[in-house]
Amino acid sequence: MTDRLYYHDSFLFDFDARVVETLERHGRHAVVLDRTAFYPTSGGQVHDTGRLLFDGRELAVTEVADEEGGSILHFVAESAAVGTAVHGSVDVARRRDHVQQHTGQHVLSAAFIRLFDMPTVSFHMGTESCTIDLATASLSEEQLRQAERVANEVVLEDRPVAIRFVPLEEARQLGLRKLPPKQTGELRLIDIQDFDLCACGGTHMRATGQIGSILVRKVEKVKQGVRVEFVCGLRAVATAARDYTTLSEAAGLLSTHIYELPQQVRKSQEEARAAGKAQQKLLEELAELQAERMLAQANGSPRVITAVFSGRDATFVKLLAQKLAAAQTGVVALLASGAGQPTLVFAQSPGQKWNMGQTMKEAMAQFGGRGGGTADMAQGGLPAGSSDVHKLEEALSHAASKFLSE
Repeated sequence: MTDRLYYHDSFLFDFDARVVETLERHGRHAVVLDRTAFYPTSGGQVHDTGRLLFDGRELAVTEVADEEGGSILHFVAESAAVGTAVHGSVDVARRRDHVQQHTGQHVLSAAFIRLFDMPTVSFHMGTESCTIDLATASLSEEQLRQAERVANEVVLEDRPVAIRFVPLEEARQLGLRKLPPKQTGELRLIDIQDFDLCACGGTHMRATGQIGSILVRKVEKVKQGVRVEFVCGLRAVATAARDYTTLSEAAGLLSTHIYELPQQVRKSQEEARAAGKAQQKLLEELAELQAERMLAQANGSPRVITAVFSGRDATFVKLLAQKLAAAQTGVVALLASGAGQPTLVFAQSPGQKWNMGQTMKEAMAQFGGRGGGTADMAQGGLPAGSSDVHKLEEALSHAASKFLSE
């Protein structure tokens, strides 16, 4: 069993130890030390990284994990012999970041309990942000801001954060925010003075003021309740700076102030919707005119109309095919779009004996594309590089032969 030095001092970054076991896990080397300050992934907090120094060599510790039986695995590029004396060095910046996030989580979770009786059921520390899942059906914006404000007041008050170990039976009498369900023996308690008492094996600040700040980012519904995303300390500073830069750039593009950005975006969306409706109306009118012109030039029974539109997209071609099929009886429209992905659209006036969906599948099989549809309307896409007008004309001519031969 490894002696966990971080249990007693979260700011211990350098230590001396001895290798007691070497092993492999999934093709990776790992060493077990008799004592370590490296924190393994556990309880929502991610592992430390750093270095092991011995015999003039340096091995990067890329991951740290708990092993059954209480040992801690330090994953390294190559192993070290059992009995080797090593000096461990934890990545200070990474550890301090994790300590800020984890202590901030304790404060924020306690705030939700104290204010609204919303317990935290899970915690996750990511590389950019952290989340807690609250056991509640809903969380209002006002409740969210109240919890954030109370949490930051606790940070400002710089309350001491103490570590203590107590027997399980004693812990049950102390009113812990959360008691581990399968814990035996002594419990390690994190005590934020007069605010939160929680069993936890993670690393924490010595006082709440070291958290710096707690910034709530967003809220979303999840299966087990409500998920709250947040960042603390230097992460909060970096996130706020990035958000401000992003908002400033967006506001500059719209020639407005960042605080007026939502209003300006809504205005732009309304203008875009209006422009879209106007464009759709113009396309409808253009398709009507185009259909009238093509029908006037068509003859035979059925009147098979084929055309390739190299500069029109599939939306217009489909609209035109619908107009042609709906305008008169006895019409078969075989159209192609060369803009974007090459697209074929087949349509016929209702009540005819052919099946456009089947015809499209046959055409796609012949020319290496995919598509299908109903008896009266079908659409298919040809492979990229098939937008050459001659290839599209060949595909339409092949399909038209089916109708002209009957």
